[in-house]
Amino acid sequence: MSAGVDTRGMASLCAGHFGTDLAQGSIPAIMVYVADKLSLSNTLVGVVMLVATFASSLVQPAFGLWSDRRGVYWLLAGGVAVSGVGVALAAVTPTYGLLLLAVLVGGLGVAAYHPEGSKYASYVSGERRATGMSMWSVGGNVGFALGPLFGGLVIGAFGLKGGLFIAIPGLLIAALLASERRYLAHFEPGGERARVRPAGPDQWRAFVLLQAAVASRSIVHFGLFTFVPLWEVDKGTSKGWATVWLSLFLLAGAIGTLVGGRLADRIGRKPLIVGSYLVTVPLVLVYALAGGLLGHLALVLSGATVIATFSVTTVLSQEYLPSRIGLASGLTIGLAIGLGGVFAVALGGIADSIDRQAAIIATAFGPAIGLVFAMWLPRERRADVVERPRAPSTVPEASP
Repeated sequence: MSAGVDTRGMASLCAGHFGTDLAQGSIPAIMVYVADKLSLSNTLVGVVMLVATFASSLVQPAFGLWSDRRGVYWLLAGGVAVSGVGVALAAVTPTYGLLLLAVLVGGLGVAAYHPEGSKYASYVSGERRATGMSMWSVGGNVGFALGPLFGGLVIGAFGLKGGLFIAIPGLLIAALLASERRYLAHFEPGGERARVRPAGPDQWRAFVLLQAAVASRSIVHFGLFTFVPLWEVDKGTSKGWATVWLSLFLLAGAIGTLVGGRLADRIGRKPLIVGSYLVTVPLVLVYALAGGLLGHLALVLSGATVIATFSVTTVLSQEYLPSRIGLASGLTIGLAIGLGGVFAVALGGIADSIDRQAAIIATAFGPAIGLVFAMWLPRERRADVVERPRAPSTVPEASP
């Protein structure tokens, strides 16, 4: 049996990732309307986004631990459904307190899905784990990118009550994942279609170094995501074109994720991460200092180099902690999002005290610092052992 990515299994998992991130990405669009309805200040709107970020990211390691100990498949379907319902209810809540509660519930659904989803993505990816994880990541990238458009479309057409339509994709995808339970179970360690299993002891020192590299990457990722549109407007770019350049940055990231996954399977995880960080530093500086078409080209290319490593670092974290891949995924994905919000606040302080160009220049320190940590990562070993297909009569091994 081939040890490549299983198309059917990956398609359902990508759909789940798309559904959770579509709901999460709809929150900014909802807040445009809810802020007026409830007469919210900028600070109160910021608190809503902070709650959403906390619930969807920093709680992920807890769900990862739960996943490792009990193998809770229902978190896949349940997480997608809860994320959609929670965010949809945020559009129709009559009070600020209920708004925070709805966003919290939606964020917990997002947090519940990601560790279990990334774990099963590794199961169905065979030997091509970086390629498979990049495919799974793109599902989330597309969902997050379309979230504001989808949320704005349904609310613009039907009013705030139209926000309830945000729950529909999540509920449909949850039904799909529930129906695929038996099929995906075949790929679990010990299952009849299990082909690749993590091997070797946990490497905590390497894992900590990787988390430091991931945290450093968050500086440039969230810094550019936050300040590119604002600085473009400062330079005289229209608001519409400022949004376009940010969209191109994110689109290049989605393409970079797919390319990065394939490259990592060919040249290795560490070389891909090191090379990405090394190239990102000058690209960010060119964007900040050169301006014009050259600067915008550098911005788009930096989106590809920065975001290309997301799936690769997730795979590498699972290989460093083969007995705790749920925890590894939760920490790596949650850390990237949670710390990104913290760094964005710090960069905002630089923008207020100097200017937004200085804040963008400061983001280049992120990959520069991350490069140091990445260089200290241990030399790669092949962490996967390919299993031969089992005959139907074979008694499955006990799950590790």
